[in-house]
Amino acid sequence: MATRQAMNQPFAQFESVWKDFLQGMEQSLDQAEKEIDQAATMQNVCTDEWCEATEHYLDDIANAVFSISEPRYNEDPALSKRLKELKKRVHDLYAKYKSAAA
Repeated sequence: MATRQAMNQPFAQFESVWKDFLQGMEQSLDQAEKEIDQAATMQNVCTDEWCEATEHYLDDIANAVFSISEPRYNEDPALSKRLKELKKRVHDLYAKYKSAAA
C-alpha cells in the first residue's frame, strides 16, 4: 500500500500543476474575452496594431491549449472536461474576435 502511494505521489504533484496550468489558461481567456468585448463596443476598433496584437495573443493561447495532451494517468474526469471546454472556448473566442474585427 505504501509503495503504491509513493509511486502515485509524482503523478499527484503533476496533476496539481496541470490544474494550475488550466486555471491560468482560463484566466488568460477571461482577460482576452473582456478586452474583445470592450473593443467590440467601440467604433473603428480594429486598428492594425490592435488586430495584430490580439491575433498573435489568441494564436499563442490556441497553440498552448491545443498542444496540451491529457495525461494518461489522469483519474479526475473533471480535468478532461475542463480541457475540452478550454479548447472549445478558444475556438469561440477567436470567432468573437473575428466578428469584432470586421
